[in-house]
Amino acid sequence: MNTREEAIKYGLSFANTYVEAPFRDQNWQLVRVKGSKKAFLWVYEKDGFIHLNVKVEPEWRDFWREVYSSVVPGYHQNKKYWNTLILDGTIPEKEVKRMITESYDIVTDSPTKRIYEAVKKIPKGHVATYGQVAAMAGNPKMSRAVGNALHKNPDPENIPCFRVVNSKGELAGAFAFGGEGEQAKRLEEDGVEVKNGKVDLKKFGINSN
Repeated sequence: MNTREEAIKYGLSFANTYVEAPFRDQNWQLVRVKGSKKAFLWVYEKDGFIHLNVKVEPEWRDFWREVYSSVVPGYHQNKKYWNTLILDGTIPEKEVKRMITESYDIVTDSPTKRIYEAVKKIPKGHVATYGQVAAMAGNPKMSRAVGNALHKNPDPENIPCFRVVNSKGELAGAFAFGGEGEQAKRLEEDGVEVKNGKVDLKKFGINSN
């Protein structure tokens, strides 16, 4: 990867992204995330080479700079969180793509996203409590946020929120799944036994409160 077009095309391969040139200097193009409008890839030409600014976790920042001389502190940005990649041919394309991907992941990371990813990992025939999902999402104290996120589930087919119950094994109210008994029905189809609106958490090695 060494051209502006290749870099932007790769940036746009990620979900919900778009490109714009927000400055007077049209040399600068930014690939942003829709909604938050956060930029994860800055593309511009400098000193005869295409440069990319990407966001980076502080613990990886110096690693990339030490491995490749063409990875330098972020030009015109916070050098603690941004690196600049000079596309002079010395950085393998797979590593350029890896750094762009990491930048996208950092910019799009959110508690809600982590919650949905955690729920996707609940196996068929199993359940998890709101507290367990919160812990898997990185913060055991955000059980309420789990409930709010699942109530707004944008993709029920791939985010099986019906597998989440409260700390006593109780199912959610009818409103959450569009009808009385709907969650119980889905759980039973999944192979989970439901009695009197509850799941026996001990069967899944979970201590109920």
